[in-house]
Amino acid sequence: MKLISSLALLLGVVQPQMLAQAPAFDEYQLKAAFLFNFAKFVEWPPDTFNNPSEPIGICVIGQNPFGSRLEETVRGKIVANRTVVVLQNPDPQHLSKCRIVFVSGSEGKRSLILDELKTKKVLTISETDGVNWGGGVIGLSLKDGRVRIEIDPAAADRAGLRISSKLLRLAEIKK
Repeated sequence: MKLISSLALLLGVVQPQMLAQAPAFDEYQLKAAFLFNFAKFVEWPPDTFNNPSEPIGICVIGQNPFGSRLEETVRGKIVANRTVVVLQNPDPQHLSKCRIVFVSGSEGKRSLILDELKTKKVLTISETDGVNWGGGVIGLSLKDGRVRIEIDPAAADRAGLRISSKLLRLAEIKK
């Protein structure tokens, strides 16, 4: 609980008084907040965006487990002077607008999407069983009723992304 509490506080998902009350959080409400807040702890190469006002696109691939939670979480939010937008199952031509790609658990072990994106300056996040998520940068798993974060620094390097040491300290590092 300490790890998820620390991460939730760091990412601004919950306030300290909320942890004291120990409310039951919805898994996908928490994951939506993580996706938005991951953008604050990742640095993309300068040539990633086409222009200074291009939004940070969060794309959901597969069945959307968030419902409206992800859109509600990012609505009106800005990270690094960029708005944040959500795209659901973008076609290949719109996939280039994605800076964060969440691969839903409905996609199973398919890693074709992750293989396609691994060198594209995209933060790939997928739901996992805690063992292997097919080459993505971040894996989110549910264990003992808690959302766990695993990060593969080598995958981040391949994608040209820098992940903040603050986030790395709170995650399990894949070796």
